[in-house]
Amino acid sequence: MQANNVAIFSAVQSYNNWARKQKNVNNKKPHVITTDVEHDAILLPLQHLKSKGEIDVTYVSAAPTGCINVMDVISKIKPTTCMITIMLANNETGVIMPIGELARSINEANQERVKKDLFKILFHTDAAQAIGKVPVDVNEIKVDYLTIVGHKFYGPRIGCIYARDVEGDTPLYPIIFGGGQERGFRPGTENTAMIAGLGKAAELVTENLDEYMEHFFSMKEYLMHTLRDNFGSNVVFNCHDKDVKALPNTCNISFRGTSLTGGEILEKCERIVASIGAACHSQNKPSAILMASGVPSELARTAIRLSIGRGTSKEDIETAVADLKQAVNSHKN
Repeated sequence: MQANNVAIFSAVQSYNNWARKQKNVNNKKPHVITTDVEHDAILLPLQHLKSKGEIDVTYVSAAPTGCINVMDVISKIKPTTCMITIMLANNETGVIMPIGELARSINEANQERVKKDLFKILFHTDAAQAIGKVPVDVNEIKVDYLTIVGHKFYGPRIGCIYARDVEGDTPLYPIIFGGGQERGFRPGTENTAMIAGLGKAAELVTENLDEYMEHFFSMKEYLMHTLRDNFGSNVVFNCHDKDVKALPNTCNISFRGTSLTGGEILEKCERIVASIGAACHSQNKPSAILMASGVPSELARTAIRLSIGRGTSKEDIETAVADLKQAVNSHKN
């Protein structure tokens, strides 16, 4: 979360520093493009800056598949655009966004902007949900900023930010002050143990990702098969589209034929722990992310997000589905 704030505030400050040196630009607010399916770690900092009158924000809507369209993003670029920030993979639906393709289009747009003496658009992706489940390589997706957090891939609960060229056109500016640690980008005594743990977790992901992915894919396929066997047409797989890439470990489902909400279903479960959306969001109302992804409200209200872990077995899945079945059947319409 802090890393996302650093990326956003750095892009805005960089634009403002640039604008003060330009003619007829100084009074124009920086413009940021994002989507309506982002995590609050992106949406709330942007809302804060917008409420203070410091930026303009454009929210690009996802398609009914939950994925964004590259040209929908590019078409929203303005002369004052300073940043585009779009998650690599959605934390609720598992949908993978076309970040590499978008980066290429932004690069083409920046080449034209240079000719017009416009600010270079900085591209950020929040890769927290993707790392540890699919390959994440900054040299392939060509983003300027990338942020991750350790607990999403079995590491310690600490985040970090990658910046392509901090001494050049991808600057970082501190959002807290008081010391010279981490080259002044983040003052304060370093949490050395957690930093080392994050690095080790990333190393293990790099070495074992193929194995992890194979397991995730296999168990997710078995989960979906078992759910269909037990619920038939009454289970709906949200944002599951053959033409859209998705994380191999995330399965967002809804139930037809029940008056229970997703939260109420989980309350009646005896063996599993899951959520109806992001774990840090309210569990008492339909997910805004699902509804923004084209899921009807009547299905969003019964939605549950299931995740596969590295140690999840077929027996675990059978236990989980049986638990869901008894919960749903406990209160049918």
